[in-house]
Amino acid sequence: MFKKKTVAMIISVIMLVSLALAGCSSSSSTEEKSADGKKVIKFMHLWPEGSSNAQFSIVKDIIGEYEKEHKDIKIETEILNPDQYREKLKVLASSNELPDIGMTWSDGFIKPYVDGGMLAPLDDVVNKNPDLKDAFIPGVKESYAVDGKTYGLPLELNISYVFYNKEIFKKYNLEVPKTFEEYKKVVKTLADNGVVPATVGAKDGWPASFWFMYLADRIGGPTILTDVIHGKAKMDDPAIVKAAQEVQNLVDMGGFVKGASALSNDDAKGYFMNEKAAMFLTATWELPNYTTSPDVKQEFKDKIGYFKFPTYEGGKGTDINSYVGGPGVGLFVAKDSKVQKEAKDFVGYLVKRWGEKSVTDAGVIPATKVDTSKLKLAPMYIDILKDLSEASNVTTYFDTQSSPAVSELHHDLVTALFGKQITPKDFVKQQADALAKEQK
Repeated sequence: MFKKKTVAMIISVIMLVSLALAGCSSSSSTEEKSADGKKVIKFMHLWPEGSSNAQFSIVKDIIGEYEKEHKDIKIETEILNPDQYREKLKVLASSNELPDIGMTWSDGFIKPYVDGGMLAPLDDVVNKNPDLKDAFIPGVKESYAVDGKTYGLPLELNISYVFYNKEIFKKYNLEVPKTFEEYKKVVKTLADNGVVPATVGAKDGWPASFWFMYLADRIGGPTILTDVIHGKAKMDDPAIVKAAQEVQNLVDMGGFVKGASALSNDDAKGYFMNEKAAMFLTATWELPNYTTSPDVKQEFKDKIGYFKFPTYEGGKGTDINSYVGGPGVGLFVAKDSKVQKEAKDFVGYLVKRWGEKSVTDAGVIPATKVDTSKLKLAPMYIDILKDLSEASNVTTYFDTQSSPAVSELHHDLVTALFGKQITPKDFVKQQADALAKEQK
């Protein structure tokens, strides 16, 4: 499996080199007409009906509204789960066949697509739309900027928590842990009683990386991973090695579902949703399942609580209000789209309507400001909005800040770390070497 992933990483690097070449090749799309003569906008997103029903439904409704108001437009969607989406986007980019509109992550993820001349600047969408000009939460839109121009408009803002089953905790007389030592005692009690302490999907790396990132924050301080990206700290810093070691200590304690390195995020989520695991460290994009989703029984929602990742005794990250998170997905428009004007208009429309509907209809946190004073919201949602207002720091996910090549290597190595296929020292050394090459 590890060799297979390494091959995938090499292919990814080749794809990135080809981006610049693709920017000079033939147009990414030709203007298409539907059977009834309408202009077709191709839109690819990552919210399937099965696993992201609330988000899927909102997007579907917004598309319906837009098409009703614009009789000459037909929006065709292709919908993939996040991991499939990432892979297909790379393939489409390498052949200069991006959809007219797609979804992107910020920072290091979006940069090579911009450098390859694949994406259109979207500042005009914001500047010409009075509803968007001052709508974004400060700092979020800037994460999609390269050299002062904005190439993606964000839809979400996410922070990560440990969600837990209150009924399971009550059954074993467990208290919410405030320190990592207390957390390990919770793990031991659950494991000793045959209960899966925490579920995690390490197959694709990124869901399991939350554990590593939080431990790095708590042990090395809230800026350590961002400092690594910017060359101000070293990836093989002893605090980062220790964070990787603590991940494997939890594995050795039976702290995670068995076979985590072979589970996808959706597989792992199933253990929590079916009450087979007591905890699930994930981001606020899962809030609909615990608050508003009509597909989840209220009986289950009532059992779910959350807590902030515990502090680490002797660590530099002493503030429990420091989070791992950052911007979620945003929208891009392909530079070579033959319907670029129409695509940009729809992107502006979608961002505005998403901000209005996502709070009440999906229970997710939008990247735009929302007046919640007159809205009836779930208590958990209100508590999390309060947390955001009191946050001392939000460290953008390490794999999002990284270049795509380093990000994919990170995912591979996290899978290996959870599978005990690599030592903590090797885990950080391989990433340190890759970062050093980029920073020369």
